[in-house]
Amino acid sequence: MIESSQFRLVREIAALRRVVAHMREELRGAEDLVKSARHMALHDDLTALPNRRFFRERLQRALEKDGERSPELAVIYLDLDGFKAINDTHGHETGDRLLNLVAARITSAMRAEDLVSRLGGDEFACLVNGVCRCERLQEIGSTLFEAVSRPFTIGSLVLEVRPSIGIAMCPGDGITADVLLERADAAMYRAKRTRSTWAFAERPARVPPLEIVSAAGVPRVRS
Repeated sequence: MIESSQFRLVREIAALRRVVAHMREELRGAEDLVKSARHMALHDDLTALPNRRFFRERLQRALEKDGERSPELAVIYLDLDGFKAINDTHGHETGDRLLNLVAARITSAMRAEDLVSRLGGDEFACLVNGVCRCERLQEIGSTLFEAVSRPFTIGSLVLEVRPSIGIAMCPGDGITADVLLERADAAMYRAKRTRSTWAFAERPARVPPLEIVSAAGVPRVRS
């Protein structure tokens, strides 16, 4: 009788262990699904680059990293001139392959610590941390322009697109993600209009202090 009870207890413990193991497996599967869903929500289906949502979240975190002190960073916004004509002439499959090649070239041209994102369509963005000198950003803009401007070979086709590049810097051009993206976008459109290699965000002109004349006739600056 005692042996029968012990045997039954052993079987119940073994069954419970199988149930726990199964629950753990299901939990791991659920966690994997959550991770996969989050990855899909934050990455571009075509290029596998981070998407606009991911880019904005990472940019906002970078801006908040040092608390009250504004970090040194820049946002580079790229758009492909001539892409629509290629897409319309050669089809969406060729256009998609071209976007993948462009994404690879942009990624190769940037540092490993920089973030490269596809914002949508033929628009890309780069987050450059620790750099806010105009000279260095000019070099990066020129490197990106040259990388993307080189001809692409897709099957029997040799295709060319010209990037328009806009650059906005923190803190001079903005201290929030939305403002920096907006100003980099505006700079990109100015580069497109002027056919420039790249363009910096335009900052409002500084209004000089108003001069008033003292009783003695000496100009005085109003503070």
